[in-house]
Amino acid sequence: MLHLIKLSVGSKDVAGLQAWQAERAITHAPLRHRTRNRPKRREEILGGGSIYWVIGGFIQARQRIVDLMEDTMEDGTPCTGIVLDPVLVPVAARATKAFQGWRYLEPDAAPPDLADHSMAPGIEALPPHLRAALREARLI
Repeated sequence: MLHLIKLSVGSKDVAGLQAWQAERAITHAPLRHRTRNRPKRREEILGGGSIYWVIGGFIQARQRIVDLMEDTMEDGTPCTGIVLDPVLVPVAARATKAFQGWRYLEPDAAPPDLADHSMAPGIEALPPHLRAALREARLI
C-alpha cells in the first residue's frame, strides 16, 4: 500500500474542500483529481492507498483512492484522473511545507485518522485559527 499527498489549493478548511468536491462530483462525475503526472506505482496505490490533503499548511484529511484513469484537462490536454471515494476522513493534523504537484507518502509517515485518536471534548468548537496555532505548537 502507498499513499499520495497533495496541496488543496484554494481550500481554507476541510469543509471548503468538501463543498467544492460535492459540486464537482455532480458536474464532473466520477469524483476525481486531475494531474498531469501519472503515478507509476499504480498497484501499490490501488492496494488501499489514500490521498492526504494539505490545507492551510497542515495535512488535515484523507480520501481513499478508488482508481487511476486516463482523463483530459479542460483544455483537452491528456492527464490522469485520481478517482476518489467521496468520504473525507479527518486526520491528526501535521504541519508540512508547501510543494508542487503530489508526492508519494509511505504508510508509516501518514498521520493517523482522528477516529483513532482521542481528542479533548470541544476542541472542534474552537475557531480554526486557534486550532491551527495549537497544532503548530504541537499542543494538539
